[in-house]
Amino acid sequence: SVTQQRQVLSTAEQLLEAGGGGAAQMPSSAGGAVEGKVLDRSGNVEPVTRLDIRVGRVISCEKHPDADALYLEQIDVGEAEPRTVISGLANFVPLEEMQGRMVAVVCNLKPAKMRGIMSAGMVLCGSNEDHTKVEILDPPAGAQAGEHLMLDGFGIMKPAPEDAVLKSKSQQGVWKMVAPDLKLVDGEATYNGKLFTTSAGPLSCKNLVDGSVG
Repeated sequence: SVTQQRQVLSTAEQLLEAGGGGAAQMPSSAGGAVEGKVLDRSGNVEPVTRLDIRVGRVISCEKHPDADALYLEQIDVGEAEPRTVISGLANFVPLEEMQGRMVAVVCNLKPAKMRGIMSAGMVLCGSNEDHTKVEILDPPAGAQAGEHLMLDGFGIMKPAPEDAVLKSKSQQGVWKMVAPDLKLVDGEATYNGKLFTTSAGPLSCKNLVDGSVG
């Protein structure tokens, strides 16, 4: 309810004042505690902070056996085994440019089967308005596979354990809430005007200057 949200926000503000702005613990609507989460003005968790976006390195890439427009990739995102990711990039990025490439991967979307093969991630790209031009968002030299992206004003984006996979109906709505505000500004990836960065600098497209990110 609105009253509960106001109570949550009031408690958060009091804790932040008392603790100097550190990671606060506050009551949730279920009576538990919400730790280290970024809240909006309504006392809700900022949806963008629920995304697990990491730098990845494409270990291998080949055409999907059953779809000419899709690539089948193995991507190192800092886990014990590489992830299988399917991307609709075959009409936009030459296959030879995919091998060994550094990319940014959304790692906690619900896995989806694409033409018979399960995909466990999404490679972030920039595109123009009519999606006739698509370019991969490149992490800068020096970015390391597995590192979590940072967002200006939010710090390192590490979702809570319950958002390790956004699989429930409400969790699946997170991407839909965030996507409209993901934009290319001067060729760099932003959310609501705030810049995404790695330890080595921002994500950028080679040629595209303005457009959407997804």
